Amino acid sequence: MANKLGIFVNFWENTWKVDLKKYIAKAAKIGYDVLEFQAQALLDMSDTALAEIKAAATDAGLELTYSLGLDPAYDISSPDIAVREGGIRYLTDIMKQIGKMEGRLLSGVSYAGWGVPADGDKAKRLAHSINSMKILSKTAGELGITYGIEAVNRFEGILINTAAEARAYVEAVGSPHVGILLDTYHMNIEEGSIGDAIRTAGDLLVGFHVGENNRTCPGRGHLDWDEIFGALKEIGYRGRIVAEPFLMTGGEVGKDIYVWRDLIDNKSEAALDNEAAYMLSFMKKYF
Repeated sequence: MANKLGIFVNFWENTWKVDLKKYIAKAAKIGYDVLEFQAQALLDMSDTALAEIKAAATDAGLELTYSLGLDPAYDISSPDIAVREGGIRYLTDIMKQIGKMEGRLLSGVSYAGWGVPADGDKAKRLAHSINSMKILSKTAGELGITYGIEAVNRFEGILINTAAEARAYVEAVGSPHVGILLDTYHMNIEEGSIGDAIRTAGDLLVGFHVGENNRTCPGRGHLDWDEIFGALKEIGYRGRIVAEPFLMTGGEVGKDIYVWRDLIDNKSEAALDNEAAYMLSFMKKYF
């Protein structure tokens, strides 16, 4: 079975809430198998709207996957028990919305507040997060969702920066519904060897994001894609591979991702579509 290849919707948009039906049709037309987007938007959607989006994806032959940069107000690693309990309720509500759409993968910085500064005891925060995740993993299992713990660079999170830290976390949670998501952009900053990091994740790898060293499209930077995709084949990874470049300044996305200069010369929709098609063809060469 070949890996499904996907794209993150904010390749095209610099706001987190987007017209999902438009990009479901666009991603499918270009040839992608998966469209990923930020799951927070689901909380504002009616059951009817969720059903319509699910139907559009089904009709297009596209799978939807869900990502999350957890608002610090819902930080499940917080030393404040009220914040942790609120975070568990918040993430449970998001998973219930995903469950209504029969979604299968939720990943991202969902185990702690995204961008929370290093203002406390890391070991205690980890313990709080693991205990919270044990509760959340039960809901994930009931809904048929896999929770992907994403290792991110030191500037976006303090708890899990490497594949080794992600593996230790997932093993501590001890649930078959919680695994690891790795991202080449983050690994380029934090890992001594991207290939070794992939091998460390091994059988716990449930999702994979690709982007260049500077978060442009694969093949536009200096990462060693022979090493990266070779390591995925070596561990027998058959899961989704989702491209997650962020190319444009401005809006919520540019601010949250720290994009301070445009990384593509032509930002027209047609030019972005062409770049998305290039990116898919680049990935397909390896699979």
